[in-house]
Amino acid sequence: MKTYFASKQIKYDGSQIEAHWAYKTFDISGDNIVSFSGLCDITPDYMVDLEDLKNNERIYSPLMLHFIIEHFDSDLDKAILRQRLLSMIVKETLEDKIGHKLTRQGDDIFDGPAKLSISIATATPISTKIHFGINIESQGTPVLTRGLKDYFKRYSVTMLNRFIKRFAQTVMKRYAEELLAINHARSKVRGVK
Repeated sequence: MKTYFASKQIKYDGSQIEAHWAYKTFDISGDNIVSFSGLCDITPDYMVDLEDLKNNERIYSPLMLHFIIEHFDSDLDKAILRQRLLSMIVKETLEDKIGHKLTRQGDDIFDGPAKLSISIATATPISTKIHFGINIESQGTPVLTRGLKDYFKRYSVTMLNRFIKRFAQTVMKRYAEELLAINHARSKVRGVK
């Protein structure tokens, strides 16, 4: 599982959920998780969640930390389980930093009524993809949200950017380690008759 943090901001419009995005953008082939920060404004052409599309909901945040995952298999159930695993890793990692409990509902993370994240898992013709975004800024979102800036108000811009990079790298490392441990657990047991 390859991991990569892009230091340049990238606008997330939903096109990044297409197959081989990491390969085309960063020359990263194979199973991977890429993280970057940037605006989130998903256009209807790239909206994967049919409920959001049907309800004409806007998915927008002025600044998010994004994780894009691609696995080269076609098991959407497994992708959704991986999405939930990533959500739990983000939740636990953030709880360690802010010092209080958050809640997870499906693949979303909440602090009380405020939503911290968005996420989707889907399949392409050759892979499964996951997008997970956690708000950095919470102003201007279409629903009540909290963002990383709300927890670290005393941080300068430089300190916050350093924190975001370390946070993203920790989440990606933990995700890759979980998958390695799952593979090991699968391979170390003997079959039963």
